[in-house]
Amino acid sequence: MYDLAIIGGGPAGVAAGVYASRKNLKTILIANEIGGQSTVSPGVQNWVGTIEISGLDLAKALKAHLKAYAGEYVEIKEGVCVTKVEKAEGEDGGFTITTDKGNSYTAKTVLVTSGAYRRKLEVKGAEEYDQKGLTYCASCDGPLFTDKDVVVIGGGNAGFETAAQLLAYTKSVTLLHRSDEFKADPVTVKKVLENPKMTAIKNAGITEVKGDTMVNGITYKVGDETHELATDGVFVEIGLVPATSYIKDLVDLDDYNRIKVDARSQQTSMKGIWAAGDCTNELYHQNNIAAGDAVNALEDIYNYLHAR
Repeated sequence: MYDLAIIGGGPAGVAAGVYASRKNLKTILIANEIGGQSTVSPGVQNWVGTIEISGLDLAKALKAHLKAYAGEYVEIKEGVCVTKVEKAEGEDGGFTITTDKGNSYTAKTVLVTSGAYRRKLEVKGAEEYDQKGLTYCASCDGPLFTDKDVVVIGGGNAGFETAAQLLAYTKSVTLLHRSDEFKADPVTVKKVLENPKMTAIKNAGITEVKGDTMVNGITYKVGDETHELATDGVFVEIGLVPATSYIKDLVDLDDYNRIKVDARSQQTSMKGIWAAGDCTNELYHQNNIAAGDAVNALEDIYNYLHAR
Protein backbone atom coordinates (compact mmCIF):
# COMPACT_ATOMS: atom_id res chain seq x y z
CA MET A 1 0.00 0.00 0.00
CA TYR A 2 1.26 3.46 -0.92
CA ASP A 3 1.20 6.31 1.57
CA LEU A 4 -0.16 8.62 -1.13
CA ALA A 5 -1.64 8.50 -4.60
CA ILE A 6 -1.38 11.72 -6.62
CA ILE A 7 -3.77 11.88 -9.55
CA GLY A 8 -2.70 14.37 -12.23
CA GLY A 9 0.56 15.67 -13.65
CA GLY A 10 0.16 19.43 -13.98
CA PRO A 11 1.98 21.98 -11.81
CA ALA A 12 -0.07 20.87 -8.78
CA GLY A 13 0.68 17.18 -9.20
CA VAL A 14 4.36 17.74 -9.86
CA ALA A 15 4.76 20.10 -6.89
CA ALA A 16 3.10 17.52 -4.65
CA GLY A 17 5.31 14.77 -6.07
CA VAL A 18 8.49 16.71 -5.34
CA TYR A 19 7.39 17.43 -1.79
CA ALA A 20 6.22 13.86 -1.23
CA SER A 21 9.64 12.54 -2.17
CA ARG A 22 11.42 15.01 0.07
CA LYS A 23 9.19 13.88 2.94
CA ASN A 24 9.91 10.20 2.20
CA LEU A 25 6.29 9.31 1.45
CA LYS A 26 5.84 6.17 -0.61
CA THR A 27 3.87 7.69 -3.49
CA ILE A 28 2.39 6.77 -6.83
CA LEU A 29 1.73 9.60 -9.28
CA ILE A 30 -0.72 8.73 -12.05
CA ALA A 31 -1.13 11.12 -14.98
CA ASN A 32 -2.16 11.07 -18.60
CA GLU A 33 0.70 13.49 -19.26
CA ILE A 34 3.04 15.78 -17.35
CA GLY A 35 2.54 19.49 -17.92
CA GLY A 36 -1.07 20.53 -17.53
CA GLN A 37 -3.17 22.94 -19.60
CA SER A 38 -0.29 25.31 -20.38
CA THR A 39 1.43 22.71 -22.56
CA VAL A 40 -0.25 24.18 -25.65
CA SER A 41 0.84 27.76 -24.91
CA PRO A 42 3.63 29.20 -27.10
CA GLY A 43 4.81 31.43 -24.26
CA VAL A 44 4.12 31.32 -20.52
CA GLN A 45 5.24 34.57 -18.87
CA ASN A 46 3.84 34.23 -15.37
CA TRP A 47 5.56 31.09 -14.07
CA VAL A 48 7.44 32.54 -11.13
CA GLY A 49 11.22 32.42 -11.49
CA THR A 50 11.11 32.06 -15.27
CA ILE A 51 10.76 35.18 -17.42
CA GLU A 52 9.21 33.30 -20.34
CA ILE A 53 8.96 29.66 -21.33
CA SER A 54 6.97 27.73 -23.90
CA GLY A 55 4.31 25.36 -22.62
CA LEU A 56 6.24 22.37 -23.97
CA ASP A 57 9.45 23.48 -22.30
CA LEU A 58 7.57 24.08 -19.05
CA ALA A 59 6.24 20.53 -19.23
CA LYS A 60 9.78 19.22 -19.82
CA ALA A 61 11.07 21.21 -16.85
CA LEU A 62 8.30 19.93 -14.60
CA LYS A 63 8.99 16.34 -15.61
CA ALA A 64 12.73 16.77 -15.12
CA HIS A 65 12.21 18.25 -11.66
CA LEU A 66 9.85 15.46 -10.66
CA LYS A 67 12.16 12.70 -11.90
CA ALA A 68 15.20 14.29 -10.27
CA TYR A 69 13.56 13.99 -6.86
CA ALA A 70 11.40 10.89 -7.36
CA GLY A 71 14.13 8.50 -6.29
CA GLU A 72 12.86 5.44 -4.46
CA TYR A 73 9.79 7.19 -3.11
CA VAL A 74 7.72 8.43 -6.06
CA GLU A 75 6.64 5.95 -8.73
CA ILE A 76 5.46 7.72 -11.89
CA LYS A 77 2.77 6.21 -14.13
CA GLU A 78 2.49 8.45 -17.20
CA GLY A 79 0.09 7.86 -20.09
CA VAL A 80 -2.47 6.44 -17.66
CA CYS A 81 -5.92 7.76 -16.75
CA VAL A 82 -7.74 7.07 -13.50
CA THR A 83 -11.25 5.74 -14.04
CA LYS A 84 -12.41 5.19 -10.45
CA VAL A 85 -11.44 5.89 -6.85
CA GLU A 86 -13.15 3.80 -4.16
CA LYS A 87 -12.81 3.12 -0.46
CA ALA A 88 -10.57 0.08 -0.04
CA GLU A 89 -11.79 -2.96 1.81
CA GLY A 90 -9.97 -4.50 4.74
CA GLU A 91 -8.55 -3.40 8.06
CA ASP A 92 -5.96 -1.03 6.61
CA GLY A 93 -8.61 1.02 4.79
CA GLY A 94 -7.35 3.60 2.39
CA PHE A 95 -8.46 3.89 -1.21
CA THR A 96 -8.31 1.80 -4.38
CA ILE A 97 -7.43 3.65 -7.58
CA THR A 98 -8.40 1.92 -10.84
CA THR A 99 -6.94 2.98 -14.20
CA ASP A 100 -7.85 2.64 -17.87
CA LYS A 101 -5.00 0.14 -18.23
CA GLY A 102 -6.83 -2.33 -16.00
CA ASN A 103 -4.45 -1.86 -13.08
CA SER A 104 -5.41 -0.87 -9.56
CA TYR A 105 -3.38 0.62 -6.73
CA THR A 106 -4.09 1.09 -3.04
CA ALA A 107 -3.07 4.13 -1.03
CA LYS A 108 -3.67 5.44 2.47
CA THR A 109 -4.36 8.95 1.11
CA VAL A 110 -5.25 10.55 -2.21
CA LEU A 111 -4.43 13.97 -3.63
CA VAL A 112 -6.56 14.90 -6.65
CA THR A 113 -4.79 17.30 -9.03
CA SER A 114 -6.41 16.20 -12.28
CA GLY A 115 -7.31 19.77 -13.24
CA ALA A 116 -9.84 20.72 -15.85
CA TYR A 117 -10.00 21.22 -19.55
CA ARG A 118 -11.22 24.28 -21.38
CA ARG A 119 -14.58 23.99 -23.06
CA LYS A 120 -13.67 24.33 -26.71
CA LEU A 121 -15.21 26.72 -29.20
CA GLU A 122 -16.82 24.46 -31.77
CA VAL A 123 -17.20 26.55 -34.91
CA LYS A 124 -15.52 26.56 -38.30
CA GLY A 125 -11.87 27.61 -38.06
CA ALA A 126 -11.62 27.32 -34.26
CA GLU A 127 -9.55 24.15 -34.30
CA GLU A 128 -7.47 25.28 -37.27
CA TYR A 129 -6.40 28.52 -35.56
CA ASP A 130 -6.01 27.15 -32.04
CA GLN A 131 -2.71 28.65 -30.78
CA LYS A 132 -2.49 30.63 -34.01
CA GLY A 133 -4.25 33.67 -32.61
CA LEU A 134 -7.03 31.76 -30.85
CA THR A 135 -6.24 30.93 -27.25
CA TYR A 136 -7.87 29.70 -24.07
CA CYS A 137 -5.44 31.32 -21.63
CA ALA A 138 -5.18 35.10 -21.37
CA SER A 139 -2.73 34.88 -18.47
CA CYS A 140 -0.41 32.76 -20.60
CA ASP A 141 -0.77 34.43 -23.99
CA GLY A 142 -2.30 37.88 -23.42
CA PRO A 143 0.93 39.94 -23.48
CA LEU A 144 1.68 38.59 -26.97
CA PHE A 145 -1.22 40.77 -28.18
CA THR A 146 0.05 44.10 -26.88
CA ASP A 147 -1.33 47.02 -28.96
CA LYS A 148 -3.57 44.64 -30.91
CA ASP A 149 -7.33 44.51 -31.42
CA VAL A 150 -8.70 41.38 -29.76
CA VAL A 151 -11.98 39.58 -29.14
CA VAL A 152 -13.15 37.82 -25.98
CA ILE A 153 -15.87 35.19 -26.28
CA GLY A 154 -17.94 34.69 -23.14
CA GLY A 155 -20.06 36.80 -20.82
CA GLY A 156 -19.35 35.29 -17.41
CA ASN A 157 -16.90 36.46 -14.76
CA ALA A 158 -14.04 34.71 -16.54
CA GLY A 159 -14.85 36.53 -19.78
CA PHE A 160 -15.00 39.96 -18.14
CA GLU A 161 -11.92 39.32 -16.00
CA THR A 162 -10.06 38.31 -19.15
CA ALA A 163 -11.26 41.48 -20.87
CA ALA A 164 -10.10 43.59 -17.92
CA GLN A 165 -6.69 41.97 -18.04
CA LEU A 166 -6.36 42.48 -21.79
CA LEU A 167 -7.43 46.13 -21.62
CA ALA A 168 -4.19 46.89 -19.80
CA TYR A 169 -2.09 46.39 -22.93
CA THR A 170 -4.23 45.79 -26.04
CA LYS A 171 -5.51 48.47 -28.39
CA SER A 172 -9.12 47.37 -28.02
CA VAL A 173 -11.24 44.54 -26.68
CA THR A 174 -14.58 43.41 -28.09
CA LEU A 175 -16.54 40.94 -25.98
CA LEU A 176 -19.06 38.71 -27.75
CA HIS A 177 -21.73 37.02 -25.64
CA ARG A 178 -24.36 34.64 -26.97
CA SER A 179 -27.15 35.66 -24.56
CA ASP A 180 -29.03 38.89 -23.90
CA GLU A 181 -27.76 39.11 -20.31
CA PHE A 182 -24.22 38.91 -18.99
CA LYS A 183 -23.57 36.25 -16.35
CA ALA A 184 -20.73 38.18 -14.71
CA ASP A 185 -21.24 40.14 -11.51
CA PRO A 186 -22.95 43.48 -12.29
CA VAL A 187 -20.19 45.49 -10.60
CA THR A 188 -17.57 43.75 -12.75
CA VAL A 189 -19.57 44.34 -15.92
CA LYS A 190 -20.03 48.03 -15.12
CA LYS A 191 -16.39 48.62 -14.33
CA VAL A 192 -15.06 46.84 -17.44
CA LEU A 193 -17.56 48.46 -19.82
CA GLU A 194 -16.56 51.92 -18.56
CA ASN A 195 -13.19 51.52 -20.27
CA PRO A 196 -13.22 53.48 -23.56
CA LYS A 197 -11.29 50.69 -25.30
CA MET A 198 -14.03 48.16 -24.44
CA THR A 199 -17.02 47.09 -26.53
CA ALA A 200 -19.54 44.37 -25.67
CA ILE A 201 -22.07 42.78 -28.02
CA LYS A 202 -24.93 40.62 -26.75
CA ASN A 203 -26.83 37.88 -28.59
CA ALA A 204 -23.76 37.22 -30.71
CA GLY A 205 -23.58 33.66 -32.00
CA ILE A 206 -20.10 32.86 -33.28
CA THR A 207 -20.14 31.19 -36.68
CA GLU A 208 -16.51 31.19 -37.88
CA VAL A 209 -12.94 32.08 -36.97
CA LYS A 210 -11.05 33.37 -40.01
CA GLY A 211 -7.39 33.85 -40.88
CA ASP A 212 -4.51 33.05 -43.17
CA THR A 213 -1.46 31.87 -41.23
CA MET A 214 -2.90 33.54 -38.10
CA VAL A 215 -6.32 34.73 -36.98
CA ASN A 216 -7.45 37.92 -38.71
CA GLY A 217 -11.21 37.95 -38.19
CA ILE A 218 -14.31 36.43 -36.66
CA THR A 219 -17.86 36.06 -37.98
CA TYR A 220 -20.95 36.16 -35.76
CA LYS A 221 -24.70 36.48 -36.10
CA VAL A 222 -27.10 38.70 -34.18
CA GLY A 223 -30.54 37.41 -35.07
CA ASP A 224 -30.54 36.77 -38.81
CA GLU A 225 -27.87 39.35 -39.53
CA THR A 226 -24.26 38.22 -40.08
CA HIS A 227 -21.35 40.42 -39.00
CA GLU A 228 -17.62 40.14 -39.58
CA LEU A 229 -15.10 41.68 -37.21
CA ALA A 230 -11.40 42.10 -37.92
CA THR A 231 -9.25 40.98 -35.01
CA ASP A 232 -5.70 39.95 -34.22
CA GLY A 233 -6.63 37.52 -31.47
CA VAL A 234 -9.54 35.53 -30.04
CA PHE A 235 -9.68 34.66 -26.33
CA VAL A 236 -12.23 31.96 -25.51
CA GLU A 237 -13.76 31.95 -22.03
CA ILE A 238 -16.81 29.71 -22.25
CA GLY A 239 -16.12 27.58 -19.21
CA LEU A 240 -13.97 24.86 -17.72
CA VAL A 241 -14.90 21.21 -17.41
CA PRO A 242 -13.35 19.75 -14.22
CA ALA A 243 -11.81 16.28 -14.51
CA THR A 244 -13.64 14.85 -11.49
CA SER A 245 -16.06 12.23 -12.83
CA TYR A 246 -13.95 9.34 -11.49
CA ILE A 247 -14.28 10.52 -7.89
CA LYS A 248 -17.73 12.14 -7.82
CA ASP A 249 -19.18 9.36 -5.67
CA LEU A 250 -16.67 9.94 -2.86
CA VAL A 251 -16.36 13.70 -2.42
CA ASP A 252 -18.73 16.67 -2.44
CA LEU A 253 -18.83 18.67 -5.67
CA ASP A 254 -20.21 22.13 -6.35
CA ASP A 255 -22.73 23.01 -9.07
CA TYR A 256 -19.92 23.02 -11.64
CA ASN A 257 -18.62 19.55 -10.62
CA ARG A 258 -15.57 21.05 -8.94
CA ILE A 259 -14.36 19.41 -5.74
CA LYS A 260 -15.21 21.37 -2.63
CA VAL A 261 -12.14 21.91 -0.46
CA ASP A 262 -11.23 23.55 2.81
CA ALA A 263 -9.12 26.51 1.69
CA ARG A 264 -6.87 26.19 4.76
CA SER A 265 -5.85 22.58 4.18
CA GLN A 266 -7.25 21.51 0.76
CA GLN A 267 -9.13 18.67 2.48
CA THR A 268 -12.27 17.42 0.78
CA SER A 269 -15.44 16.14 2.41
CA MET A 270 -13.95 12.63 2.50
CA LYS A 271 -11.37 11.98 5.19
CA GLY A 272 -8.12 10.93 3.54
CA ILE A 273 -8.71 12.78 0.25
CA TRP A 274 -7.33 16.21 -0.64
CA ALA A 275 -7.58 18.19 -3.89
CA ALA A 276 -5.72 21.12 -5.46
CA GLY A 277 -5.75 23.12 -8.67
CA ASP A 278 -8.36 23.60 -11.36
CA CYS A 279 -10.44 20.59 -10.29
CA THR A 280 -11.38 22.41 -7.07
CA ASN A 281 -13.74 25.23 -6.17
CA GLU A 282 -10.89 27.56 -5.28
CA LEU A 283 -11.59 31.15 -6.38
CA TYR A 284 -8.64 31.62 -8.73
CA HIS A 285 -7.04 29.08 -11.06
CA GLN A 286 -3.45 29.65 -12.16
CA ASN A 287 -0.33 27.46 -12.42
CA ASN A 288 1.37 29.13 -9.46
CA ILE A 289 -1.77 28.91 -7.32
CA ALA A 290 -2.28 25.24 -8.18
CA ALA A 291 1.31 24.41 -7.23
CA GLY A 292 1.01 26.31 -3.96
CA ASP A 293 -2.30 24.66 -3.08
CA ALA A 294 -0.77 21.24 -3.73
CA VAL A 295 2.15 21.98 -1.44
CA ASN A 296 -0.33 23.13 1.21
CA ALA A 297 -2.21 19.85 0.78
CA LEU A 298 0.99 17.82 0.96
CA GLU A 299 1.95 19.40 4.26
CA ASP A 300 -1.48 18.50 5.64
CA ILE A 301 -1.28 14.96 4.24
CA TYR A 302 2.11 14.43 5.89
CA ASN A 303 0.74 15.55 9.24
CA TYR A 304 -2.32 13.32 8.77
CA LEU A 305 -0.22 10.24 8.02
CA HIS A 306 2.15 10.78 10.92
CA ALA A 307 -0.58 11.57 13.41
CA ARG A 308 -2.52 8.36 12.82
